[in-house]
Amino acid sequence: MNDHFHDFALPDTALTRRAHAFITRLCDPVLVGHSVRAYLFGRELGTQAGLRPDEHYDDEVLFLACLLHDAGLSPEGDRAGRFEADGADTAVEFLAAEGLDERRRDIIWQAIALHTSAGIADRMRPEIALTHIGTGADIAALRARSLPEDLAARAHATWPRSDIGPHLTQAIVEQIRRNPAKASLFSLPFELLRQTHPDTPVPGWLDTVTAAWPGVP
Repeated sequence: MNDHFHDFALPDTALTRRAHAFITRLCDPVLVGHSVRAYLFGRELGTQAGLRPDEHYDDEVLFLACLLHDAGLSPEGDRAGRFEADGADTAVEFLAAEGLDERRRDIIWQAIALHTSAGIADRMRPEIALTHIGTGADIAALRARSLPEDLAARAHATWPRSDIGPHLTQAIVEQIRRNPAKASLFSLPFELLRQTHPDTPVPGWLDTVTAAWPGVP
């Protein structure tokens, strides 16, 4: 990764290097590659929107948020909540131990926890919005037509996709099947479970609200 910090102008600090070592220990290379590409694509799409690193947003914070955003899909990060929130908790625990200040940790927590929240994350401060945009560009090619072809080609040559979409889906769904509480109603994990395992009973909205407050007129 050392040469890649230079080759792709990644934020190169003692903390970002330790964070990369941390997430490499937690997650498999497919998820790590996705996380780095999410940063590269988010940063580029931000630049196209007139957002310049370290002028309009904290570039190290954006990189850390993207790099650690799937920590909740690791065995260490698999806790009681949605993988997004579990990942945010795992990330900020690591960053707190590394001495990162609370204000920056809070931005990273929000960026990770909200990275699947379309229509919300993209309206928040740049570090949060670009984490969401970058992950969406890499996973679903959202806004990807705006990316320079050479950037996408170089990123994919350095960090191959390796079927990241199905790989990520399987990781999320496997967590839910072990613990259904990790798929709250209408969340991305809930929808992935519904689509990949249609035979699994899931609560419907009307059933939920109709059964609420029984006996109360």
